[in-house]
Amino acid sequence: MGEDVIKIKSFSFAIRIVNLYKILVSRNEYVISKQILRSGTSVGANIREAKNAESKADFIHKLGISQKEADETLYWLELLQATNYISNEEFSSLNNDGVEVLKLIKSIIITSKNNIKKP
Repeated sequence: MGEDVIKIKSFSFAIRIVNLYKILVSRNEYVISKQILRSGTSVGANIREAKNAESKADFIHKLGISQKEADETLYWLELLQATNYISNEEFSSLNNDGVEVLKLIKSIIITSKNNIKKP
C-alpha cells in the first residue's frame, strides 16, 4: 500500500515540477529550470522502475536513486527561492510536497532493508 501512495504522490510532484518549468521558462530562466525538470521528474520514474526490480536489493537501489533525485530537486527549489525566481509561497508549497515524497521514499527503503534482515 505504501508503494502505491508514493507512486501517486511522486507523479503529482512531477506534474507540479513540469508546471514550474513552464513558469520558469516564461520568466527567462533556462539553466536551473532544466535541472529541476530532470531531477523532479526522475523521482517518480525511478520509483516506477523500482516496482519492476529484479530483486529486493535492486528495488532498494532504485529507490536510493529516487531519494537522491528528490533531495537534488529540493536543492534546486532552495536555489530558485534564494535567487528570487520563485516566491516564498511557491517555494513553500513545492518544498512541502518534495519533503513529503522524500520522507516516504526513506521510509520504504528502511522498511525494505529491515525486511531483508529478517529470516
